[in-house]
Amino acid sequence: MTQTNCILCGIPTNQDFCEPCILDLPQLPYNHCPVCLWPVPTSEICGACLNKPPAFTRTIATLRYAFPVDALIRALKYQANLSLASILGNLLIKKLKITNIIPDVIIPMPLHPIRLRERGFNQAMEISRHISKPMGIVVLPDSCTRIKHTPSQAGLPWKDRQKNIRNAFKCKIDLSGKHVALVDDVMTTGATLNELAQVLRQHGAIEISNWVIARALPE
Repeated sequence: MTQTNCILCGIPTNQDFCEPCILDLPQLPYNHCPVCLWPVPTSEICGACLNKPPAFTRTIATLRYAFPVDALIRALKYQANLSLASILGNLLIKKLKITNIIPDVIIPMPLHPIRLRERGFNQAMEISRHISKPMGIVVLPDSCTRIKHTPSQAGLPWKDRQKNIRNAFKCKIDLSGKHVALVDDVMTTGATLNELAQVLRQHGAIEISNWVIARALPE
């Protein structure tokens, strides 16, 4: 195996992270809601998802959105460090392979054309492209579009995010009977993922799994 250096601490290793750094990555709480990953005492569906079920079926995330994962994701998105798409994607693949849930297709979270021109790439597409082949699932990169250019969700209070993203997406294909894996880098409130999931449901999707690198949770 090719010798390389840990991307976090720099010591020689034969993988992306050395063992101590891997063990130190921020983990999701052991007991969490299977739909939205919110911490709960017994790993049952949380009250919020029972009270108002989201359009997605479940969420699978690799890690909690905290240092150093947050820094790696920001480096991918805002510094165009595209090698991190495969490194973070590898972590997601490991998590997915132990869940034994195989959707029919992968749809990356689309960017509005203005945001795409500004950034030059779609980080969700880069992650999707990397995980597609090992998982044996086709990516549908142009199946959905973002038709509403909105302020960044990251800069908004949580209560305003659902309103901000309303009617932002359009789907171009028939997904009748399909289980869709919806891929994004981070899930915060889930408003964006839920808005797109609603559109996918309208186009026939019967099951929607969110696949994200990290889930933002309270400390």
